[in-house]
Amino acid sequence: MGKKFGGGALIAVALFMLVGFLRSGVDPWAPATVLALLVAVVLPAGFGVWLLAGTFGATGRIAARQEEVKLRTLQSEILKLAGRHGDKITAVEVAAELAVEPKAAEAALENMAVRELADVELADSGHLVYSFRRLADLPEAKANAKRVLDA
Repeated sequence: MGKKFGGGALIAVALFMLVGFLRSGVDPWAPATVLALLVAVVLPAGFGVWLLAGTFGATGRIAARQEEVKLRTLQSEILKLAGRHGDKITAVEVAAELAVEPKAAEAALENMAVRELADVELADSGHLVYSFRRLADLPEAKANAKRVLDA
């Protein structure tokens, strides 16, 4: 609300000053008049537009970044959940245990499958089961790990 009010107020001041300049009868091309016009009209109007653009317009990048962070966070929670469920999980389990919409759970799991973090299997019941083989291999990989210089 503060940016909207501030931006609107700056634009209103700029318009008020512009009307004053137009009605003043001064030489519009005199260097002092041009400088005063820039300081009193263009500068406040520019900052007002910038404030309003930050409030209304330029939020697309921020919103996209927030969605990306939400997806990565959900996928992190899915990996933890899959580890507790024997490295296999369904979208219904994700939705139920993480309190997300079923569509969001499906989208996150499909994204993980596309990125090859999960394999998709079909259960006899027709449900898609997402398998995380890399999670299953972690304990053995950790147990067999060697120092980098010894390898």
